Amino acid sequence: MMPTALALSPHLDDAAFSCGGTLAALSDTGWRVVIATMFTASVPDPGGFALACQLDKGLGPEVDYMALRRAEDARAAAILGAEALWLPFPEAPHRGYHSAPALFAPPLAADRVEEALAPAFRELFDGLAPDLILAPQAVGGHVDHVAAVRALRRVDPPAPVLWWRDYPYVARAATPPEPFGEAFAALDEIVVPLGPDALTRRCRASLAYASQIGFQFGGAESAASAFARSGAAETFRSASGRAVLGGLVTAREAQRA
Repeated sequence: MMPTALALSPHLDDAAFSCGGTLAALSDTGWRVVIATMFTASVPDPGGFALACQLDKGLGPEVDYMALRRAEDARAAAILGAEALWLPFPEAPHRGYHSAPALFAPPLAADRVEEALAPAFRELFDGLAPDLILAPQAVGGHVDHVAAVRALRRVDPPAPVLWWRDYPYVARAATPPEPFGEAFAALDEIVVPLGPDALTRRCRASLAYASQIGFQFGGAESAASAFARSGAAETFRSASGRAVLGGLVTAREAQRA
């Protein structure tokens, strides 16, 4: 039976942006790869800041923004050789976060989404029986990423967790905010080198999120350049993930084990 890797992605692009090359490499070496995205719910008749988040991407109020993004995610997952699953939780602008700065401030006391995410994770674990879990470190401090980390830390993951460096936040400042930095620094660093095919597919999958590329990078050409500059490896933190990666881990990292 093929092993299963489960990527827990806050948004419809985070897994591809941050560890798409590793997901492609896992698929190529016989893994079943599943990307489960948390915050994908369509919200009828958005208003205020939530509506502004789609208007500034050139999408009118009549567009089901999240349906469009789910379709992009399905295309990206196919490029990576992965399956896409969508959890029914609303993004932060639909949970009381009314400005861009609020998305990167401490989570609201009234926002209890992590308490709902935890049982959803357990259900995924029971259904998929993953051999490896990939999840964000919440570099950058986006409240949805913070909720993802908190929720996963509430449960007892049934498999090793590879915690990825959130892209593009990790590239936007020399020292980006890292709400859980001290805890992750205590874990082993694992580097997964990417061959030309995995690099190409990471870029292609990322560019499949067409609604986000202009906002995040300024256009497809700039996005492709940014992914090229990010290097030919993806870096994670993990307490026990190295053993299940086999030949994907670098010789240098294996020597540290």
